[in-house]
Amino acid sequence: MAEHSAAHYIKIWKILLVLLVISVLGPMLEIQIVTLVTAFGIAAVKAYLVAKHFMHLNVEKGYIRQLLAVCVAFMVLLYMAVAPDVLKHDGQNWVNDASKASISKALQEQTGDTNERH
Repeated sequence: MAEHSAAHYIKIWKILLVLLVISVLGPMLEIQIVTLVTAFGIAAVKAYLVAKHFMHLNVEKGYIRQLLAVCVAFMVLLYMAVAPDVLKHDGQNWVNDASKASISKALQEQTGDTNERH
């Protein structure tokens, strides 16, 4: 097992801080692709750095990588399974009444606000 000095951990901590600042400032540019890259890309890099350097997964046996791959695959599968229903207001056997009511209320308020101005 490779031993690391305190300077190594401080270096990784500084890298994580820089990535944190970038991920906070990125969405302020209000460019959708930059926001997505900073939200997901930098989060993945930070998770990798933490797992490798602080959790010492790089010295574990190969089954850790396989277990991680299976967990990520299940997470992607779960997202793909529920996203079509969550992102819609109507399904084959259900209706999201609360969402429809919320949108109707917001549209009425917006319409009422524009009528008052004219």
